[in-house]
Amino acid sequence: MLKIGELKQGDIVKVNDEGVEREGTVVRVSHEEHQALVNNGVQEFWYTQEEMKAVPLDESHLTQLGFERQDIDGAVKYLKGPFRLITPRKGDFSNIEMWYREDRRHFSFPLGVHELQNLHLDMTKVPLEA
Repeated sequence: MLKIGELKQGDIVKVNDEGVEREGTVVRVSHEEHQALVNNGVQEFWYTQEEMKAVPLDESHLTQLGFERQDIDGAVKYLKGPFRLITPRKGDFSNIEMWYREDRRHFSFPLGVHELQNLHLDMTKVPLEA
């Protein structure tokens, strides 16, 4: 379950669409109604926070978001412009270090795609969209 306050326009989330899980993009957030309007690939529909969950960050999503991969001594670095993200080994997104210029952050737990998008926006002031 996601918190509505965590979501921003353009965030990628997973929705429960009448029993079918789909990835979608947040179009708009209503804090008053505690819902988000999500384009689920079929239609735009309002979902409650109970009907949404984070999409786990993985290499395929980083590629969709425009990151390039570099292998470095067992670790993997992902680059998008001056923004960098490094994982200790291929496929292990439970320990991530990211930086943009002098802003450096470390996360010792898996991130969702929407969390990376929001961190990228916070650090670079540029939206991270597919």
